Amino acid sequence: MKKKIFFPIFLLIFIFGTLVVYAQASTPAFTEETFEAKISNVLDEKQIIREDGSKSTLQKLRLEGTSGNWKGKEIIFDGIGRDADTKSVYEEGDKVSVSYSKDTDGNEIFYINDYVRQGQLYFLVAIFLIVILLIGRWQGVRAILGLAFSFFVIIKFIIPKILSGGDPLTTSLIYSFLIILVATYLVYGLNKKSSISILGMSASLIITGVLAIIFTKLCHLTGFAQEETMYIMNLTQGAINLQGLLLAGFIIGSLGVLDDLTISQVSTIQELHKLNPELSKWEMYKKAMRVGIDHVSSMVNTLFLAYAGVSLPLLLLFTFKQEPFLTFEQVINHEIIATEIVRTLVGSIGLALAVPITTFLAAHFYCRIKTKEINKQLKLSDNKIL
Repeated sequence: MKKKIFFPIFLLIFIFGTLVVYAQASTPAFTEETFEAKISNVLDEKQIIREDGSKSTLQKLRLEGTSGNWKGKEIIFDGIGRDADTKSVYEEGDKVSVSYSKDTDGNEIFYINDYVRQGQLYFLVAIFLIVILLIGRWQGVRAILGLAFSFFVIIKFIIPKILSGGDPLTTSLIYSFLIILVATYLVYGLNKKSSISILGMSASLIITGVLAIIFTKLCHLTGFAQEETMYIMNLTQGAINLQGLLLAGFIIGSLGVLDDLTISQVSTIQELHKLNPELSKWEMYKKAMRVGIDHVSSMVNTLFLAYAGVSLPLLLLFTFKQEPFLTFEQVINHEIIATEIVRTLVGSIGLALAVPITTFLAAHFYCRIKTKEINKQLKLSDNKIL
């Protein structure tokens, strides 16, 4: 029992150690100086109306550095004198992230990027961990380790590889298989259920990848539709394949849902086999598929709502009724909307196909177990007769 419990942890630690050594050589370095500060007081505030009719608030603020070389130092941010608009209207006591640079004349320039919200995020993470550990207990611990591993692989491997010019699709596929393998065995243990689930997820992931490639080409999706793409292109000097990055997002986005779906189907087959070992492969398959259909129905809607939640501002385009979004056809023809449609439908197709694939594999495997047991009993009976 102890071996079953501690082996996944040792496996994860070993893989983490190997990945850390590798990642140190591939993680890009960033030289931009950014520090945290606290707003001591608001010196002045002015509201203006831009030429396009939008309202903007300019502020002059006194800041006190709270991190790095700027800790304890006083800084004046003059947004009014430089007509520097900020994302928010800040108040005394707010903690903010500040960028520091120099212009061509050597003058120091400070700009407030955003609020500092790490403390609140860490508090939310603590609540999340407590809830998962209280409800999931030991399996909750393993689930958290699996989550940490997935995050580690994405941050330390997938992203650095893409930034260094690697093919995003190939990179995401390779490391997605690694995430599936380690996370599934870590959470559910080294057993037959996990192995069958991994096979089902892998098959579905390949199908999703193929469909993503086909429809990205057919729909002429370039990956340039999002606003952040130009920023990324400037930072990387055009070294990133944005279409490949788009495909990588399709692949990684489908991982989480596949895990839950495939494990559920294998568990259903496993329980059916325990209750009635005499069921044939097709009987088990048909009974488990009744459960699988319910899963697909709910998960497809869940997947759509997850994408819709992220892309909610884009859905407003359907209500504008003005050029270039006058008709329904014009809206869905826009690359931003088309990308989300392809993302949702490709992910849903891969999700739906994961159910019959995994259910068939599980039914086939457990029927083989039954056949082996029958043959073993027959062999024992023959030996007794002899």
